[in-house]
Amino acid sequence: MKIDLTDTTSSKINKALVQARRAIGTPAVGMVLTLVIVTDEENAYDSIKAAGDASREHPSRTLVVIKRHARSPRDRHDTRLDAEVRVGGDAGAGETVLLRLHGELADRADSVVLPLLLPDAPVVVWWPVDAPPVPAKDALGALAQRRITDAYAVEEPLRELAARASGYEPGDTDLAWTRLTPWRSMLAAALDQARAEVVSAVVESEAENPSAELLARWFADRLGVPVEQVVTAGPVVTAVRLRTADGEIHIDRPEGPVARLSIPGQPNRVLALKVRTTAELIAEELRRLDPDEAYAAALHARITPAAPEITAGG
Repeated sequence: MKIDLTDTTSSKINKALVQARRAIGTPAVGMVLTLVIVTDEENAYDSIKAAGDASREHPSRTLVVIKRHARSPRDRHDTRLDAEVRVGGDAGAGETVLLRLHGELADRADSVVLPLLLPDAPVVVWWPVDAPPVPAKDALGALAQRRITDAYAVEEPLRELAARASGYEPGDTDLAWTRLTPWRSMLAAALDQARAEVVSAVVESEAENPSAELLARWFADRLGVPVEQVVTAGPVVTAVRLRTADGEIHIDRPEGPVARLSIPGQPNRVLALKVRTTAELIAEELRRLDPDEAYAAALHARITPAAPEITAGG
């Protein structure tokens, strides 16, 4: 069910939500959190779809904040809030409200969002693109227990990671880190099996990949070893090699959803290691709302470059 509201208020939107729930026969609110998405018109569709898919695991009220900044002095005085309320099949397993803020109201989005937050429920804010320099100090970010950014969605990902590190506050996270969860799980399991001391590491990926940068920093923080970063054609992270006295632990995923794992003294294995969708990444982030200490440590780690591997004839 959809309800369109023009030149409206937060109070009228709340009434529309109650009306919509009653109309479809679900008057009770069974949602576990409020997800606030701050985006633009260009990225709104994909963000709403990802949030809707994630809501099947985490029923939530999704508030999509689309700021429509004025292009002329006359338009700045056209302060208006338009909304679209979606409940039922149009909103996944929760509720979705699109909030289009016009004029000066775009700079006071928190005053619109605050009355629409679910009472006594966690708040998560997600910026699919163009996050503020310090998310925790942003007016909307200050309302949240969890703040999600995505360094992969900007033009200069490594500069974005530097900004995230300088402005980090507990509760911040980035989807570039979330994409590494299967890699980190596999590597931790491989090290448990090999039981050998790692002396250096190699991360192979496409150029300027923020996930590869965070993975290299994670090795530097957790293993305390030099790390070499090798540029490949991608996509994203393509291989990781951990050098030990017994040989090399190697995970290789040149393309597709399948990777090969090599551990010294053991037969090679084929493992599932697909590139996950945005909905899967958001669903993972919504499972835990406490500070991600591993992300914070990796974000602030310093990499000691490893000596490049010398090959025959090189």
